[in-house]
Amino acid sequence: MDKLPHALLLEILSRLTDSADVARCRLASKSFNSLSSDLRSINLQCSLIRYIKSRSRVSNSPNSSNSHQSITPFKSIFINLLSNLRIVESVCIGTEKPLRDVSYDDVEDEADDLFLTDGDFVQEWLPRVCSELKLLSISDFWIQSCWRRSNLLPLVSKYCHNLIELEVKNAWLSVDNLNPMPMLTTLTLEFIRLDDEDLTEFNKCFSNLQVLNLIGVGGFKQPKIHLHNLRTCHWAVSNAPSSLTIITPNLVTLKLECIRPVSLCIEAPKLSNFHLAFDHADAFSVKQFENLRNFWVECLYIDSLLLNFPVTQTVEDLTLDSRNWIRGVVKDSLFTFEKVFTVFPNMSSLCIKSSAWLELESSYNPLGWDWDGRNGFKKLCVYLLLVDPSLTFSSVSCVLDQCIGLSEVSLLIHRDVVGNVSKSFISKCTARWPKLKWRWGVWKEGMEDSWLTDGAF
Repeated sequence: MDKLPHALLLEILSRLTDSADVARCRLASKSFNSLSSDLRSINLQCSLIRYIKSRSRVSNSPNSSNSHQSITPFKSIFINLLSNLRIVESVCIGTEKPLRDVSYDDVEDEADDLFLTDGDFVQEWLPRVCSELKLLSISDFWIQSCWRRSNLLPLVSKYCHNLIELEVKNAWLSVDNLNPMPMLTTLTLEFIRLDDEDLTEFNKCFSNLQVLNLIGVGGFKQPKIHLHNLRTCHWAVSNAPSSLTIITPNLVTLKLECIRPVSLCIEAPKLSNFHLAFDHADAFSVKQFENLRNFWVECLYIDSLLLNFPVTQTVEDLTLDSRNWIRGVVKDSLFTFEKVFTVFPNMSSLCIKSSAWLELESSYNPLGWDWDGRNGFKKLCVYLLLVDPSLTFSSVSCVLDQCIGLSEVSLLIHRDVVGNVSKSFISKCTARWPKLKWRWGVWKEGMEDSWLTDGAF
């Protein structure tokens, strides 16, 4: 191994994504050990096994078979590995997912050995590597970090003037003395505790953000995102704030997940891809979308959204889902295809998830479903439960008979539907509309869809 060219050995080391593997290679080869300092990234994750071992107590008896050899602290290993590098462009430190899933109720841990956003710990190593640092990712240990407020962000803003991407998970963050970071273009905060005024500081100090991910960030009452350069945003709100406001003149892609805000205000004129998931808002305000092409909506009642959503001429691909339709239970609804085409008159492709289709079936009236199917409507995809196969077939018939421009129909049937029921339904459909291009598949919650090319179940 030591006879290989240094360039090749360095390439081998650089392809190791886990810095623990790099450390093992350093012990196995003198060449690896000498070249490891030329690496420019570090990725070290604490495993659940290591955490359990670190909590094993040494017996009072020196001859006890339960005594364990001491384990080097995780933070010390990280600093030792980091100090070996000459130039550092990427730092990823955290706890592996099984350890992140450990609940505070399961173990009361008042130690700080895995409190990775601890200001004293960050102050120990960040100034050494900050000059060339482009990416920083810290996934803290929630049991130790949730009740300790961290000044990680002010420290990062003080030292890391060239940082482009920042990711922080499982922490309670302070923004006191936060400095502007004009170079930062990507920010991800996941399961973070913040307040409204903290988000206001983000708007001021991270003014050049292009990508923003706020996943399960709690503590907001009236949060407002106002970022001029933002192009992509995923905002999953963990609590139920009274209002949500998004003012982003250059935003192209937005995924917004919330519970039941009193009001929802969106100003994003360049928005092209929009995934909206919420129960409902007492006041729902959006300025006219002039560029919206792909729209996925999930809410309690589709018909209530259609009443409040502005007519949008540009939407081509639409996906409808409902949060309030329990499998097998049908309730009254005013959701109809006519309303869909009224709001999205130029739609060419429509996907209806199972719960939304149940809502649609509940409003089916053979005498009342009389509407002008659009010629530009080409593709239909529906997820079916076949709770009442005859009703489902009647509803499908009404749609297919009136949408004369349809060329492709994709129907996915739930995996738990009895085989002969599925086959009978498929046979009736293909016999009734033999000229359509059919795609058949099966689906189930939490599993990938499976498409069947031969149409056989």
